[in-house]
Amino acid sequence: MTPGPAAAPGPTVRTVLGDIAPDRLGVCDAHDHLFMSSPRLPGHELADADAAAAELRAFRDAGGASVIQWTPYGMGRHAAELPRLARESGVTIVAATGLHQAAHYRSDILDGLAASADLATLFVTELTEGMGATRALGADGGDADAVDSAEPRPRAGMIKVAGGFHGLDRHARYTMTAAAEAHRATGAPIGVHLELGTGALDVLDLLCDRLAVPPDRVILGHLNRSPDFTVHRMAAESGAYLAFDGPSRANHPTDWRMPDAVAALCDAGFADRILLGGDTTTAAARAVNGGPGLRYLLRRLRPRLEAAVGATAVRGMFVANPSRAFSAEWP
Repeated sequence: MTPGPAAAPGPTVRTVLGDIAPDRLGVCDAHDHLFMSSPRLPGHELADADAAAAELRAFRDAGGASVIQWTPYGMGRHAAELPRLARESGVTIVAATGLHQAAHYRSDILDGLAASADLATLFVTELTEGMGATRALGADGGDADAVDSAEPRPRAGMIKVAGGFHGLDRHARYTMTAAAEAHRATGAPIGVHLELGTGALDVLDLLCDRLAVPPDRVILGHLNRSPDFTVHRMAAESGAYLAFDGPSRANHPTDWRMPDAVAALCDAGFADRILLGGDTTTAAARAVNGGPGLRYLLRRLRPRLEAAVGATAVRGMFVANPSRAFSAEWP
């Protein structure tokens, strides 16, 4: 993607190459990973820039136009690589700040953050000044972000936090409170990892009821992993966005239950709340390594959903819905 004319006043999507008008996002993979590392996934790191480039090319050739990378601070985002990958592939990339569950970090990274940074300040800095402008705020966590470059540092365009299994622990409440504060300062959307798809209503109670984040600024991830249609409908009724984002993970009830879950929401009038993504989290899941890759979302999942709810509704999930969900009135 090459930067176009300056976006008109109003909501914009903050990409790693700058802010764009929401209608330029195009067909969007609303939750995926080009780079990621975690102590919970040893040996499965997404760290190969050439493989990431190949995935983006395959996604573009399948009709994709944009990818939202939910990899947050301290998990090997390789933020410095993202602008080049976006330019060379022609695929728009939106990056994330935020913090995952504590289990995804070495203790020294979390200790460094606690000792030297206000978490909300870290999030705001990465949203407004750029990722990697964080040396004074804490350890970079192996992100390869805090590097010297002649180019401006790419800015994050969303905040990613995480809940626990059927609840919210102290770490989750701490990070979500910081995310709410950063949202109030920037307008940034907040994406939430739901552990095995659970805890959606607890997240909404905290973020929206107690911390006053508007529900349409919250994106609930992994709802396909817990196919509880009643909870899905209650979450949609709140006004939050619901991300069905895990077709590459064969050990979860994703593909075979997703069409039914999406159809139930469409029948209830909530087609405009649904986002679709791939959540590629291991090197083995990449197409270049024989896995489904980013393109699976368009090659295999899209036709199945179209058979369930129609092409018009599915196009809205890929285009219109993410253009609203990931845009903001940035200060």
